[in-house]
Amino acid sequence: MIGGMDERIIAACDGASKGNPGPAAWAWVVADDQGNPRRWEAGPLGTATNNVAELTALLELLRSTDPAVPVEVRMDSQYAMNAVTKWLPGWKRNGWKTSAGKPVANRELVVGIDELLSSRSVSFRYVPAHQVDGDPLNALADQAASEVAVSQQAAGTAYGTAGMPVPAPARSTKGRAAGAGAKSGSTGKPRAGGTGTIRAKFAGRCACGKPYAAKDMIAKNPSGWGHPECRTALA
Repeated sequence: MIGGMDERIIAACDGASKGNPGPAAWAWVVADDQGNPRRWEAGPLGTATNNVAELTALLELLRSTDPAVPVEVRMDSQYAMNAVTKWLPGWKRNGWKTSAGKPVANRELVVGIDELLSSRSVSFRYVPAHQVDGDPLNALADQAASEVAVSQQAAGTAYGTAGMPVPAPARSTKGRAAGAGAKSGSTGKPRAGGTGTIRAKFAGRCACGKPYAAKDMIAKNPSGWGHPECRTALA
């Protein structure tokens, strides 16, 4: 359970689905109250939609953090954020039916999140994905979810894979990104090598159809992570 002496927890969570539905995974990254990453975890979901992956990421994050410590959750999914901050009260009043009278999608996940939110202080912050000046914690969660969606093998500090994936510079907040890189480098982890590239923590497959190996340099392509040289071709 993450919490401890911090006055608050800063965290990000994200989901990925390669095909929507397709091979999917969830991930969260937890930082201290200064924004320094401390722990992360990502888990496979088999075949699932983006929305299921996004909601599961939030559910797993809330399960893994101390309910006594306020948490700021950064997300790039407007669906997941709206589901738990705007639509949920109406769904409950309507007997878990939408305004159109249809059953609420992914009800079990939403109910689980609602139960965890009811007894703690949680604030949500929407952060656009894949931006030049984007949020570095969200970039970490995005990469972890994307790689585990491909590998379908759980990863993170709880599994001995403590090395934080390094976000591509193009998607990190200026200034904050340099600090994150220095922190990663000081523990012997791979650093970014080239503009917008990172070292893969897991083997995967590029959208071009050819695989890449763990520790190969990869870049964010329109359909996920893959060979840097495919980035322009796939754009």
